[in-house]
Amino acid sequence: MKTDDLVALLTNNAEPADQTMTARRYTWAIVISAVGAVALLLTGYGIRPDLSVMLGTPLFWTKLAFPALMAVGAFLVVARLARPGAQVGRRWTAMAIPVAAVVVAAMLTLGFAPASERLAMVLGVSWRSCPFNIAYLAVPGFIATFWAMKGMAPTRLRTAGAATGLLSGAVATLIYCLHCPEMEVAFWAVWYIAGMLIPTVIGALLAPRLLRW
Repeated sequence: MKTDDLVALLTNNAEPADQTMTARRYTWAIVISAVGAVALLLTGYGIRPDLSVMLGTPLFWTKLAFPALMAVGAFLVVARLARPGAQVGRRWTAMAIPVAAVVVAAMLTLGFAPASERLAMVLGVSWRSCPFNIAYLAVPGFIATFWAMKGMAPTRLRTAGAATGLLSGAVATLIYCLHCPEMEVAFWAVWYIAGMLIPTVIGALLAPRLLRW
């Protein structure tokens, strides 16, 4: 059979690619991530008792905005990595900007604070448990987002796994904010980022096995 005949045979019944598949799969994955994290939060930790008061505090909304923007940035990167050959391009900056912003804000608040208070601002009252709590809440999202990526065609497996893990970690951090009592930016800049990095690193390590196709 000639090459042209083979190509014609393979494309005879071809249909246009579904351009909405990635969005649909990850929409469901993010919904599962959020619902699963809420369920684990309610059964394991509970919601902070002063949440109704915090909802009227601009700083609390800033606290929510950090992981929310991280989740948006991770989604933009993951959506590109799910397609073979697609370039991520400047989408990396969508994740870098909120990290840079919170780190700069943390440095400023620490710089203006008395030296005797700086360590307490960084450690808060829950630094030992915070990253692991976030990683725990990320478990449903980790499974869901890897399922979504597995159904696509990633070629840069470790990078895709890391971005997928970060997405689950960012969603988990957003939900964890409903429980976490910490309101210092310096705390978020260290321990929230550490919590998001745990599923990110695990995702990069497991990706060659979980995303192989």
